[in-house]
Amino acid sequence: MGKCSVRDLTLAAMVAALYAVMCYFGDLFSLTFGPVQFRFAEALTVLPFLFPATAPGLALGCLIANVLSPYGVVDMVFGTLATAVAAWFTAKAPNRWLAPLPPILANLVLLPPVWAWAEVRAVNGAFFAALGFHAATFALGEAVACYGLGLPLLRLMERIPALRETIMEHRRETP
Repeated sequence: MGKCSVRDLTLAAMVAALYAVMCYFGDLFSLTFGPVQFRFAEALTVLPFLFPATAPGLALGCLIANVLSPYGVVDMVFGTLATAVAAWFTAKAPNRWLAPLPPILANLVLLPPVWAWAEVRAVNGAFFAALGFHAATFALGEAVACYGLGLPLLRLMERIPALRETIMEHRRETP
């Protein structure tokens, strides 16, 4: 990774704050941490495709948001890890249409087993039932947030004249 400019730090901090605030807002409607999770903030996980500097901000925002998680430290660690991994792969996505896929897959692979274990504390039928439930609901919530909200966000940002130069600069730097 290259040099870290003030602009990059500011962008990461703004995304961290926005992610956390959006999660707290969603929690007012029991969407952020409920049994069927739909985080509006997950739409922001596509931003590293255009702005790689947002990746650390997403991870930090997720960590801050997960302080309220009913899964506690487990969600703070694994949720943040899933977001960090997803952000790294999203920054490497070859095109806009694939940018929402890493957050969906990273969260689908890492979080449902952790949540199922946190609920059941044993590998048995109840664990696999919880795993299946969390995998299905999490994949659906992530897909709606990342493709339904995140993809239009990318298209909108690419059309904003003030951002075009920064986006083009990133594309020149990306091998």
